Amino acid sequence: MQDNYDKIKAAGAELIAISSDNVADTKQTVQKEGLKYPVLSDKDREVITDYNVVDPANKRIARSSSFILKQDGTVAWVTLDEWDLRVPTAKILTELGKL
Repeated sequence: MQDNYDKIKAAGAELIAISSDNVADTKQTVQKEGLKYPVLSDKDREVITDYNVVDPANKRIARSSSFILKQDGTVAWVTLDEWDLRVPTAKILTELGKL
């Protein structure tokens, strides 16, 4: 996602990642990886629970997933990915283009 962040922004969208780590660990990851997009901390796993993306094999983390939300907050598109197989950013950009 990092490599395609500018393309996502150019499509009129914003990429926001959500980590189940605490704030300090999340900040450390952002700095270490040099991430340009916002990364939010959800250490209590409220958001990942609400979006039903808690990893069934490890309840402390979220499954890899991508959501496209419309400006009114409704979900326009979603993918729940396997840990080792993520949806290509090109597919996300295609879905953004449909809005």
